Amino acid sequence: MQDIYIDTVQAFNDYQGVETLHPLVSVIHVERTDHIKECTMHYGLYAIYLKENKGCKLSYGRTPYDFDEMTVTCFAPGQSVTVEPNPEVPFAKFTALVFHPDFLNRTSLGKQISRYEFFDYTSTEALHLSAQEVEIFRGVLSMIEQELHHAIDKHTRELIVSNIELLLNYCLRFYDRQFITREEINHSVVKKFLTLLDEYILDKAEHEGLPTVAYFADKCCLSTGYFGTLVKTETGRTAKDLINDRILVRAKELLQSDTLSVTQISQRIGFEYPQHFVRFFKALTGKTPSQWRVA
Repeated sequence: MQDIYIDTVQAFNDYQGVETLHPLVSVIHVERTDHIKECTMHYGLYAIYLKENKGCKLSYGRTPYDFDEMTVTCFAPGQSVTVEPNPEVPFAKFTALVFHPDFLNRTSLGKQISRYEFFDYTSTEALHLSAQEVEIFRGVLSMIEQELHHAIDKHTRELIVSNIELLLNYCLRFYDRQFITREEINHSVVKKFLTLLDEYILDKAEHEGLPTVAYFADKCCLSTGYFGTLVKTETGRTAKDLINDRILVRAKELLQSDTLSVTQISQRIGFEYPQHFVRFFKALTGKTPSQWRVA
């Protein structure tokens, strides 16, 4: 398998076989006539793809990336993605925007780029667009592309950065809409989370410590940010709150036994120190474990 390192816009354009109009940002349209080759792409810049067909299979490590026609996939510096041919659709068709982190230096977007959580998908999830959303996406890309074909002047950077930010803000809207429209999938993720959570508290907490949101996000093949937003949208409560609820329920079950001390119970449910358990329990119930036991 070939390793492709995309550290610069020039390297990306060379790999795709297109001209470089700006050293730090590029918009390209690709409709390949040659077959896709298996490779691993190592990104040193931001890349946003509008996948216009399912011409390849993507994965992070062994985890397949869920996308279909007319979806947006986003990658950030430091991420590596495996690309495999799709026997059913051997030719790729996509539009891409790539921009180097240096392009955002000393801009408001550069300071706020972390708010765009779809770049944090070490996950299986793409942005699935409606026909109207595709047109919006293409429209903003078109404005960026027009600037790239314009002679570079003192306004170029500001205008392109503004349009990139506009595109990302639209993606945030699509991202939020997706949580609402994909209710069945979201429901199944929450169901899996709660099942895994109960199993963890019963079988693993004593030896592996308190359960974390990141642990269950990984088990559901989603990034922590995406997983947390999904759970909050589906249940109205944060994943951390649900974890704490289940820990509290288990603690109360164990406190009903007179054979276990508070220290033993704290160990059973994953607390490293009994005083942390006491503080946790009192914060949620208004009583210490000992007070609750005798009430």
